[in-house]
Amino acid sequence: MSAKYSISTRFSSPEQTADFARRLSDTLKAGDVLLLSGSIGAGKTHFARAMIQHLLAQHGAVEDVPSPTFTLIQSYEAGSLEIWHADLYRLTHPDEVLELGLDEAFETALCLVEWPDRLGDLAPADALHLTFTAEDDETRALTIKAPQKWQETLEGLIR
Repeated sequence: MSAKYSISTRFSSPEQTADFARRLSDTLKAGDVLLLSGSIGAGKTHFARAMIQHLLAQHGAVEDVPSPTFTLIQSYEAGSLEIWHADLYRLTHPDEVLELGLDEAFETALCLVEWPDRLGDLAPADALHLTFTAEDDETRALTIKAPQKWQETLEGLIR
């Protein structure tokens, strides 16, 4: 990531986290990659689920969005937008990412990647890095690091 931009916020409830996911999803397109970091229970899957369900609902689809912890990747179609939700927690080497085809999806789909540290050097340079921290049962802190081109969009979303 050449020019970096960083912004932080806090959500006092799971619904606020989901609301931000829905609003951010309206700005995304194929080729956008969100790298979701944070400890277990920090809110990564909750965020991804809210985003995916919102995008599907815009096309009349209602679907359960399970965590891809065991399947590694779940894919969805929201109209012409393909969405890949990946959980790389169980991977042990970046080469396994190539076997999954995730590197190709970075070009053609909206990708939400949990445990992106497993990507190694395969993480796209222009990805949005979202780091979640659980402050208590309800409150989540979120820090986003992104290319400078995202500054105006992100500042408009984080009030």
